[in-house]
Amino acid sequence: MIRFLQPEWLTLLALLPLVLIWRGRRGTVAAVEYSNITAAKTAARESRSRFGRWTRFLPIAAAALMIVGLARPQLVHGRTEVEASGIDIMLAVDVSGSMQALDFKVNGTPVNRLDVVKSAVAKFIEDRPNDRIGIIAFAGAPYLVSPPTLDHDWLQQNLDRVKIAENMDVEDGTAIGSAIASGTNRLRNLPSKSKIIVLLTDGENNAGKISPVAAADAAKALGVKVYTIGAGVEGNAPMPVKDAAGNTQIVMAKVDVDTDMLQNIANKTGARFYRATDTDSLQNIYSEINTLEKSTAKVHKFEKVKDVFAWALMPAFALLGFGVYLEQTRLRRLP
Repeated sequence: MIRFLQPEWLTLLALLPLVLIWRGRRGTVAAVEYSNITAAKTAARESRSRFGRWTRFLPIAAAALMIVGLARPQLVHGRTEVEASGIDIMLAVDVSGSMQALDFKVNGTPVNRLDVVKSAVAKFIEDRPNDRIGIIAFAGAPYLVSPPTLDHDWLQQNLDRVKIAENMDVEDGTAIGSAIASGTNRLRNLPSKSKIIVLLTDGENNAGKISPVAAADAAKALGVKVYTIGAGVEGNAPMPVKDAAGNTQIVMAKVDVDTDMLQNIANKTGARFYRATDTDSLQNIYSEINTLEKSTAKVHKFEKVKDVFAWALMPAFALLGFGVYLEQTRLRRLP
């Protein structure tokens, strides 16, 4: 990045057009005085005279470069280190087969639940640049997408790679208790003043070795709040299913969300339970959680600065030297 240490000098650049206008109105200084200018008009049409017209701009260009040099341009290589805000977050996202249901819409077009959730999670991450955030995806078992990190670019890249369990050779099912336990385990040793899990699921706990209630009790004991989100409609939802020939068909499938369990988990840990049945409500839920869990972070900036005013001054002197050379040789005036 280029910056100027004394940018006030750059205001002088505005005077250069005025100098050009003044010189144009005043005209050039006569090299030879004639009683009759007919011969001078003829000479003016010579290519050498035309060549000399643009040389009057050399001092102006040199002056512009000198002004830039006086403004002290600097080449800055900087980096910023952010001291974590003190809030560490694990995002637990259900990737079981039921997340393929097409009951959410974006601009009127049916979209599967996971794609909408990923979009909302990406926005949540973007809005919290100073927090350590990690991601766990879970189906029949949880797996780590990213540990808590401040490198949110890397975090977003890993989020993009999250897919439905069957597309990643992951056991299907909904292991809610195991997901909470895994997220709690990732947060337990971090020196945070606030630790939270945001768990989103569209089903009932039907897999894993740990019950959701036991996992919630462990999270509470370790000071971890678990916000829970029940996603999708209850009852029947359109679901893409492949037939024996490999063709995809949309069928209505029964899907249930265990809202009582999710409410119990949130209450136990001092958090809140939310219900998301469409795209807007899901976005609003993540926005509300973002508002509830806020803290100030400290930012440390480090810069390596290199003065590059010579990049402007050297060409300026070169233009002046070239102009003097032309005046003493090719464009030399008569005494």
